Amino acid sequence: MTCTDTITLEVDDLAAAERFYTAFGLGALVGLRAAREPTSGFRGFALSLLVSQPADVDALVDAALGAGATALKPAAKSLWGYGGTVQAPDGTIWTVATSAKKDTGPATGRIDGVVLLLGGADVAASKRFYLGRGLTAAKSFGRMYVEFAAGRGPVKPALYRRRALAKNVGVAPEGTGSHRIAIGGATEPFTDPDGFAWEPAPVAARP
Repeated sequence: MTCTDTITLEVDDLAAAERFYTAFGLGALVGLRAAREPTSGFRGFALSLLVSQPADVDALVDAALGAGATALKPAAKSLWGYGGTVQAPDGTIWTVATSAKKDTGPATGRIDGVVLLLGGADVAASKRFYLGRGLTAAKSFGRMYVEFAAGRGPVKPALYRRRALAKNVGVAPEGTGSHRIAIGGATEPFTDPDGFAWEPAPVAARP
């Protein structure tokens, strides 16, 4: 059985990354370790933070920018709600979004959910691979997008066509080298068809 227990980002400067994610308010959400492989361009994934209202989007985006992130898409209203996208100094892309278009109160600082968007060359093939690993598809839109049911961990994995994901977050789709992310929750280590590495989650992450 595979489920998403932990996310570990590989970074060039551990101390700087720790300062950034603490200031961003995500210190307990992601693990960090030193990068071992080179990377360039788009790394093929993005993380989406789901919150309850626009005030929470603005608070998190402002915190990220204040800590040194780069704005890829400023927070704004859209047909589906309100959201913005930033790129952390380590290169990781974060979207902060809500389906609400109006605030019901002050920012709460609460994150309601996290989606790990994995960009794939062939979403249908990757979906078959993950179903074979024990994941359950909660939403599926042909060869464009698949969202898997949440497991025991805080992060919900999803598949997106790589070029479409890059366009959605506001970067060019080209990239080479390491994804610089490790996903914890596999029974045995494995690598998916697009090169994303899964590993057993630390014992402390299990209930």
